[in-house]
Amino acid sequence: MVSVVQNVAIDCSDPYELARFWSEVTGCPLHPQTRQGDRETQVMLPEGPMLYFNQVPEPKTIKNRLHLCLRPTTSREEEIERLMTLGATLVTDLREPNGAGWAVLADPEGNEFCVLRSESDRAATSP
Repeated sequence: MVSVVQNVAIDCSDPYELARFWSEVTGCPLHPQTRQGDRETQVMLPEGPMLYFNQVPEPKTIKNRLHLCLRPTTSREEEIERLMTLGATLVTDLREPNGAGWAVLADPEGNEFCVLRSESDRAATSP
């Protein structure tokens, strides 16, 4: 017997607003019963676990021990720009001159996530 991952839980102060951000990031809808002011909500990913946002009283204070890694369908650079327009901030730039590496961003509540190279970025730098 095994366990199946149901969701990835993200603690936050405003579940609705943070879920809206991640809905824009992923292009996936909020749970249909989501309302502003809800203490919990979800982003409905097409496959795999859902992103579950849960209201907690304390703010984030230290680096995440678990984070999401995103592989964009456009170039990594275009996606980083798009995400920053949505409200993400650049935390650490680990991109290398040869195209390898990734960027660490934070969502509007400070939760870190990585933006990896897209498949087209990877293909362009393969030997």
